[in-house]
Amino acid sequence: QVQLVESGGGLVQPGGSLQLSCAASGSISNINAMAWYRQAPGKQREFVTSITNAGSTNYADSVEGRFTISRDNAKNTMYLQMDSLKLEDTAVYYCNAMVRVSPLFAPRPYWGQGTQVTVSS
Repeated sequence: QVQLVESGGGLVQPGGSLQLSCAASGSISNINAMAWYRQAPGKQREFVTSITNAGSTNYADSVEGRFTISRDNAKNTMYLQMDSLKLEDTAVYYCNAMVRVSPLFAPRPYWGQGTQVTVSS
């Protein structure tokens, strides 16, 4: 079994910063792409950013230039540095990882339980 655990959410004022972490554990052979998604109240879950195991990144237009994704492959951990936060960044943030539990099996997606980020004055 594979577990993804997010941490680092909280309450921050507009213009502030937060760093989220997502730690993967369990029966892991290797992790391919990892990503962050978010879901605001009353809205669908949306893509925020992703990173391959080689370090290539992709960002949603809404966070480009403000958020930075990174990962430590040795620790099976991904990070999201969020700067210049806006009210509209308020959401539950979920981490996602394509995990191969064995060289014999194809990677499959796993999700964390989510961490709340609230931007408010």
